[in-house]
Amino acid sequence: MTKESMKFLERLMNLPSPSGYEEKVRKAWLDEMKKHSDNVRSDVHGNAIAAVNTDKHPRIMLAGHMDELGFQVAYIQDNGFIYFNRLGGFDIGIIPGRKVRIHTRKGDVLGVVGKKAIHLFERSDREKVPKPHQLYIDIGTKDKKEAEKIVEIGDPITYDTNFEQLRKDIYVSRGFDDKIGAFVVAEVMKNVYKHRKEFNGSLYSVATVQEEVGLRGARTSAFGIDPDIGIAIDVTHATDTPDVDHKKVGDIKLGEGAPISRGPNINHKVFDMLKGACKKHKIKYQVEAAPYPTGTDANVIQVTRAGVAAGLVSIPCRYMHTYTEVVSMKDVESAIKMLTEFCLQLNDSVDFVL
Repeated sequence: MTKESMKFLERLMNLPSPSGYEEKVRKAWLDEMKKHSDNVRSDVHGNAIAAVNTDKHPRIMLAGHMDELGFQVAYIQDNGFIYFNRLGGFDIGIIPGRKVRIHTRKGDVLGVVGKKAIHLFERSDREKVPKPHQLYIDIGTKDKKEAEKIVEIGDPITYDTNFEQLRKDIYVSRGFDDKIGAFVVAEVMKNVYKHRKEFNGSLYSVATVQEEVGLRGARTSAFGIDPDIGIAIDVTHATDTPDVDHKKVGDIKLGEGAPISRGPNINHKVFDMLKGACKKHKIKYQVEAAPYPTGTDANVIQVTRAGVAAGLVSIPCRYMHTYTEVVSMKDVESAIKMLTEFCLQLNDSVDFVL
C-alpha cells in the first residue's frame, strides 16, 4: 500500500458518513477519483460513480458501500439532554459511555453517551442492557434552549474518530464496514485506469449509499449502470477470535487473504474466475460459504433488471458493528489485486450465462 493510498484511506475513515448523510465521504471519494477515471459523477440517490471505457463490453460494476452505522438527533429534553435514533444495526450494550460527534450545519459538536455510574444501580440491574429509548447524549448544555442553538432535529451522529494502526498491518477504526470497500473499489479503478488501453471492458466503481438501512444505493446505481457483472466488496466476520465456534460460522482468518463468497447469490463463473485470477497471480484468498442471499450489495445487484452475474469479495473484520472494527491491510491488498486481475482478464467473449 502506497503512502498516498494510506492517506486517502485515513481521510475516508475519519470523515463521517452515517446512512443517508454520506456527503463528506462522497465528495472526498469523487475528488480522489477525478484523476484516475474517464469521468466521475453522483446520482440523485447520492451514489458516487467513477467509470472508464464506457463504450466497451462487458460492463463491470464494483460496489463498496460508503455509509457507516450512525445515529440521528431525535428529541431534545428540557434539561438539554439529547435522545437519538439509530441508523443501522447496533449492539445496544456497547453504546453507553462513548464519545460521539454530532455533525451540524455549523460544525461538529462533541458529546458523550451518558450512563449512570455502576455505583448507582440496584444490584439486580447491573447486568441488564439498556433499552434504546433510555440512551441519551450529553453535550454540556444547561437546558433545551441552549442545546437548540447548537444542534437540530435530524442532525447525524457518529462515534468519535479513532483510525489507528494497532500493530504492523493491523488497523482499528469505526466504520471499516464498509468504507474499506469503497476504498478497495477506488484503488481497483486506479489500477485498471493505468491499463485502460489494453483493458477490454468497461468498469464502473461505485461507492454506494444506504447499505446499512436496506441495500438501497446499490439497487438504484445498479439499475442505472445496467452491468453484465456486479461484484460487491464488503466486510465479513473474521472468526479467528476465542469466542467464535467455527462449526457454526466457518473459518475466516485475518491476514490470510480476501474471502470469495460461494453460494446462490454468486454466479459460479464469476467465482471461478476470481479464484482463477488468485491462483494465476499467486494472490492469497479464502473461500466463504454463503448459503442464502447475502446481506450485502451483491444481494440486490444480482436481481437487477433481467439479472446480473454477481460476486462478493470480502475483507475479514473483527468486532463488526462496534466502535473498534479491526482489519488487516494484507487482506485489503489481496482484494485490490484480485479484482484488478479479474477485470483485466475480461473481454466480450466471456459468457456468464449458466
